[in-house]
Amino acid sequence: MNLLRFSALALAVCLGAPGTHADSGSLQPQIQKIVGEVSENRIRSTIARLVSFGTRNTLSSQDDPDRGIGAARKWIFQELQSYSPRLQVRYDHWRVKKQGQRIVKDIDLYNVIAVLPGKTNPEAQIVVSAHYDSLNLGTPAEPAPAAGERPVQSNWEKNIDLPAPGACDDASGIAAVMELARVMSQYEFEKTLVFIAFAGEEQGLVGSTLEAARAKQENRIVEAMLNNDIIGTEVSGDGRTGNSAVAVYGDDVLDSPAQQLARYVHTIGQLYLPQMSVNAIYMQDRLGRGGDHSPFQQEGYPAVRLSTPNEILANQHHATDTLENMSVPYTASVARVNAAAAASLALAPRTPDIMNQPRGDRDGGGAAPAGAGPGAPPAANRRLPMISRGAGYDAVLRWRAAGSDANLKGYAIVMRATTSPFWEREIYVGNVNEFTLKGVSIDETRFGVKAIGNDGGESLVAAYAYPPRQKVEYQTVQ
Repeated sequence: MNLLRFSALALAVCLGAPGTHADSGSLQPQIQKIVGEVSENRIRSTIARLVSFGTRNTLSSQDDPDRGIGAARKWIFQELQSYSPRLQVRYDHWRVKKQGQRIVKDIDLYNVIAVLPGKTNPEAQIVVSAHYDSLNLGTPAEPAPAAGERPVQSNWEKNIDLPAPGACDDASGIAAVMELARVMSQYEFEKTLVFIAFAGEEQGLVGSTLEAARAKQENRIVEAMLNNDIIGTEVSGDGRTGNSAVAVYGDDVLDSPAQQLARYVHTIGQLYLPQMSVNAIYMQDRLGRGGDHSPFQQEGYPAVRLSTPNEILANQHHATDTLENMSVPYTASVARVNAAAAASLALAPRTPDIMNQPRGDRDGGGAAPAGAGPGAPPAANRRLPMISRGAGYDAVLRWRAAGSDANLKGYAIVMRATTSPFWEREIYVGNVNEFTLKGVSIDETRFGVKAIGNDGGESLVAAYAYPPRQKVEYQTVQ
């Protein structure tokens, strides 16, 4: 189907739909108020305090009252506690063994977590995060490598106590998370908000990897994770300047949960901050690099990274990553994008469930899906998106509510051409659990559905992404 035919067909469907959602894309006063209460001065003060600990290296002192990771951790904990009695602040603690080049001794690792319980859907969590550890790699112990050789690695053990202010990487992210915890803890939300300060990011995403695995083991419903890392510079190392754009990294998988979240942050961020270009990027991270959102993606959770497009690579992981070499106004702008997206998600209904409920192969007669190899689970045992071809050439979409419907007004179907990065058409279909798009082929269009709240709040889109055919191996007679 070419784009012209798609657009015409979608318009015809829209005109024939039960109704349009008049509140779609409208500003909610509570979210506007939250965005407006984000304080640049408080963000500056938080960054300055974190820098004052000298280093926040994960392997630095745990018990020095003024310097090192332990002092920083305790200050973050106490500061979060001071914001509101409704914030439930705790440490998640692990004893991590010595391993590899970066963890040169057994260490105690603490993530600092503040939980703001939700009202009607408290089981669903919206996570806002950053990492509070910092790093100074010093200078290589040997001359630069010759052409074709691998670069010389820094001496991680020797560099543990070097000055590591980490103002942009990642006191900027922590300051945004803490400011959101302060502001948002004065309000009530339908879902639970979780504010996390990770440790061990610089040693290989240690704290976030352990936290994501624990969340999966405990069957936590993490509906979205917004990770903030390096959100403090507006002038890049090559002189490129820009304070009105933020990069939102999803992943490379078409219509994955992370991509849906990146689209959502793009849409909501620009709705509430039209002066900001919120750029959805369909890569997991900057090329060859990683952040604390990655382990959550690997556990199947929708997770994205917010980062500046204008990095100063020469300052990262060095003593020059100072408050004077970054932009607090830019950090505040990115914090407001986070506030808009997190508040919108926390006030909205749960994302619809579009997957079937497997019946199981009770009679032993379930058939494997077409193209599945020997030993593949029968179709009745697999969770597949509930999209099918109706009579003739219609698209039939089904879904169910995933949580409380106290704040549910209805649902909207979204559509786009397969080559489009964003949803192009929206059809409000009311409070139903099935809808047929007459004359629309399921083979040429991408579909999704989202829940709409009574106040106009919108959930993440659940995309009808069908799994690819599995590889088949056939035996032949020799």
